[in-house]
Amino acid sequence: MKAARLYEYDPAMNVQLKIETVAPPTITAPDEVIVKVGAAGLCRTDLHIIEGVWKNIMDVEGSLLPYTMGHENAGWVEDVGSAVTSVKPGDAVICHPFNACGICLSCRYGHDMYCDHGKFPGLGLDGGFAEYFKTNERSIIKLNTGITPLSVAPMADAGITAYRAAKKAAKLLHPGGYCVLLGIGGLGHIALQVLKHTCGARVIAVDQEPGAQQLAKELGADIVIAGGANLVEEVKALTGGGAHVAIDFVGEHGTENLCWKLLRQGGELIMVGYGGTVEVPTLELVANEIKIGGSLVGDFVELVELMEMNADGKVKMHQTEYSLDNINLAISDFKARKFTGRGVIVP
Repeated sequence: MKAARLYEYDPAMNVQLKIETVAPPTITAPDEVIVKVGAAGLCRTDLHIIEGVWKNIMDVEGSLLPYTMGHENAGWVEDVGSAVTSVKPGDAVICHPFNACGICLSCRYGHDMYCDHGKFPGLGLDGGFAEYFKTNERSIIKLNTGITPLSVAPMADAGITAYRAAKKAAKLLHPGGYCVLLGIGGLGHIALQVLKHTCGARVIAVDQEPGAQQLAKELGADIVIAGGANLVEEVKALTGGGAHVAIDFVGEHGTENLCWKLLRQGGELIMVGYGGTVEVPTLELVANEIKIGGSLVGDFVELVELMEMNADGKVKMHQTEYSLDNINLAISDFKARKFTGRGVIVP
């Protein structure tokens, strides 16, 4: 089969994935499922993988490369192990990105992404930037009638990561409250839609890109601003003292030490983007009683919930398609922010 392979890490990202012909995956365990890839989302985490940010986590021994990236996958079941009963060849599916064991205590509590024995196709083992990839039955969700793999693939990670953060925010917000979203890209535009359907708060979308600003308006943001040097003052003026919740989908390049300043007393910051370092004076934490916490990828049930919202037409992915042969162009365009929303790779 055809696959896009990473051969080296480079902090400057002056490397390209190599399109090669490799052996397709095969069933080696009774719970495994081979998926014919319909589409695979291109994620900022993929850029960080190329940079080597994840090397000390997913490639501790330095023996992983070359390997196939791609952790936002949807397609059709090609083959199943002997114990698989919930899907059959030909079924259209989306794949939760984490292969959880189902047995450890974290899994028993329903926290798939905390699994003690989990595996992550696309991070640490071969993923979906190929014609086929292997996952397990616990990660598989059958698509609703009329939903295609191409239309939802990035929901597998970008979608549920944004959904999880927005779900947390919605529990903290009341009608008339304010939620600031920093970055209306592949995740931010999903969170915006989720918030508009789950709470009555006012959503302020912040992004410097005109295309992202237009998308935010189309998706129902109450206020859209570009940000910049006066962002804190602008948000405090618009909200009468600061946001009740802020979600930072960037997490680097300075936003990580700007976003907590957007909060009013008692406000909460949810960090989703990463790469930078948050520095907050302890006096700020105590005097303003603000809270700062991270938000990981969503669990299996959250992906099920998101797919139901998608099937009802409440949440849609805005995406730009690239063929597998043009994956390096997609990566280049992503770095240059030449498209709004998500990039999707189609074999």
